[in-house]
Amino acid sequence: MGKPWAVARSIIIAADVARVHALVNDFQHWATWSPWEDLDPSLERTYRGPASGTGAEYEWSGNTQAGTGRMKITNVTDEAIAIDLAFLKPFPATSTVRFSFVPVQGGTKVTWAMQGELSTVMRVLSKIRSMDAIIGPDVEKGLAQLKAEAEA
Repeated sequence: MGKPWAVARSIIIAADVARVHALVNDFQHWATWSPWEDLDPSLERTYRGPASGTGAEYEWSGNTQAGTGRMKITNVTDEAIAIDLAFLKPFPATSTVRFSFVPVQGGTKVTWAMQGELSTVMRVLSKIRSMDAIIGPDVEKGLAQLKAEAEA
């Protein structure tokens, strides 16, 4: 069993919960805000299952920066979306992702949380930089882009 890790960031978005929720609940919308979508202009995307919600799947294959992996929405409520994430390349890793949506004055508080266990490769890398330092900036970028898309 690997060493557990967790990263979480939040942002206030000036849009209602339904608008923000819809952008996360449909993987085809991720191209407009995900922090990793612009890592490879030739990224290959495959969508399976329902268009959105529980059971929706997204697979990608790209250059060495984008890697190869898949996501599957495992649970959806009005307040949260849970996703299983599996990276296959450049190295295998799995984690769980949870987006939570809370109505607040002026919009929606969105929290993006990720957790998993460090693989052997990531254990070595985490001695140099923590998972928070590795993934945190990407999550912040994604939330900022989600905010821009939801508020447009």
